[in-house]
Amino acid sequence: MTVSLADQVFLVLALSIFGGAFVCIGISLHMAYTKMDFMLGCLKNCSIVRTHSPLKYGGPWGKLMLIGWIAGLFTFPEYYLKRGEASAEDLNNFPVDLRKKLVMLKMASFVLMAALVVLFVLRESGLLK
Repeated sequence: MTVSLADQVFLVLALSIFGGAFVCIGISLHMAYTKMDFMLGCLKNCSIVRTHSPLKYGGPWGKLMLIGWIAGLFTFPEYYLKRGEASAEDLNNFPVDLRKKLVMLKMASFVLMAALVVLFVLRESGLLK
């Protein structure tokens, strides 16, 4: 049985995307279990975080969702500040290194999802058959 070059490319790209997704999930869970209380303490004046803070008791899935909300807050702060759901003081006082990690995590998740869609479109279009 031989595997075509297109199938090999598809396999390598798909495994890379899913591997990246598992890495993002692992980093998110690590941050959720080690730094969640600290992050929630720093963002106590943000109504969007207060609204979703009960998710921290929702097990791993709830913690992932809460980390996603917090990462989204730092990735798109103008949106939340304009709607009055975030406190500019809390955002400015949040540790810079942790903020950068959250933004990179959110952007990496966006890139992986986009890559997965592109890979699907390439496969369905016949370019990778």
